[in-house]
Amino acid sequence: MPALDPQKIRADFPVLQREVRPGVPLVYLDSAATSQKPDAVLSALDSYYRLHNANVHRGIHTLAEEATALYEGARRKVAAFINAASAREVIFTRNASEAINLVAHSWGRARLKVGDRLLLTEMEHHSNLVPWQMLSAERGLEIDIIPITADGLLDLAEADKLLALAPRLLAFTHMSNVLGTINPVAELCRRAHAAGAVVLVDGAQSVPHFAVDVQALGADFYVFSSHKMCGPTGIGVLWGREALLDAMPPFLGGGDMISSVQLREFTPAALPHKFEAGTPAIAEAAGLGAAVDYLQAVGIDSIHAYEAELTEYVLERLSEVPGLTLYGPPAAGRGGVAAFTLKGVHAHDVAQVLDGSGVAVRAGMHCTMPLHARLGVSATARASFYLYNTAAEIDVLVAGLERVNNMFA
Repeated sequence: MPALDPQKIRADFPVLQREVRPGVPLVYLDSAATSQKPDAVLSALDSYYRLHNANVHRGIHTLAEEATALYEGARRKVAAFINAASAREVIFTRNASEAINLVAHSWGRARLKVGDRLLLTEMEHHSNLVPWQMLSAERGLEIDIIPITADGLLDLAEADKLLALAPRLLAFTHMSNVLGTINPVAELCRRAHAAGAVVLVDGAQSVPHFAVDVQALGADFYVFSSHKMCGPTGIGVLWGREALLDAMPPFLGGGDMISSVQLREFTPAALPHKFEAGTPAIAEAAGLGAAVDYLQAVGIDSIHAYEAELTEYVLERLSEVPGLTLYGPPAAGRGGVAAFTLKGVHAHDVAQVLDGSGVAVRAGMHCTMPLHARLGVSATARASFYLYNTAAEIDVLVAGLERVNNMFA
């Protein structure tokens, strides 16, 4: 496995060359919210609109065939990237949130009835809570929650107790966007299936950072977003087992998701088009395909190894900052996310002062209000890292935090 050269990587990302104000270079530590885009992805977007712009699937002229080849080629690239059994199992959505909503509305409405149980976790992003809450209110479902331990891990003993109640679905995140916790997906899938549950995994924070093999993990549905893995905004992915997807009714109606239409009825198209109504995000698919190519060229295992080293350094340096409380497990059990508080300083003030040094971090609840309630804090500051970040940038972050402490002393 070749070692990753962050300086070489950084040269591929135009935005990383800019100054946020004269003499203040950008230090971008907010990739858990959205990643930056390399030249290869920007070029793919530009090339589509300049040379290939046409609608997909419907035309037989040259541009339509080229656009279709780009769009379906991206689907095949994504399928290979996550080791799907077939490209038919890859559904393009707007983002991971829409993918979860698709499963809730299509699978959930078709399969769940009053009194059925859903099992979620205390560390979920709102996108993996609210769709199930909406469905629960509509269908009279019961929601159980797996709690977290003091060190930010899922309580597996409690999970087993709740699985014994025979939930119809277990939905959980592969990696927490606040704690950085990497959950034992394969083991949880095994336990859930033994209890008769279908499993949905939110992979928005995992697919960009380490190898994901959906067949080996054993989930039934797996979702993620392009914009967190060096691709464009506006496109995401739902992977599902073909038999499950095939049995589900369409989510949205319109063009391209039909096989035939009469005045009073229709026949849906086969997978994957059954779930892709209307003109899709064609340019964005081309960009996502380019992002997959880029990550594979760098090497997803090299990215993971580099981020693991960087995360160790981050936690070591943050431990030196007076008054800083870090949330989540030790470096060995987490990804490249560091959410923290500074004693006596609101997270928004931390982020604003850091911005003065060019350091971009996130401040707030990071779409995890229940998790922050569990942690007993109203907000955290969050630094998150990707293949283009460096140890030198972590030093700038720590120097900025020392400046925050001095300002609010």
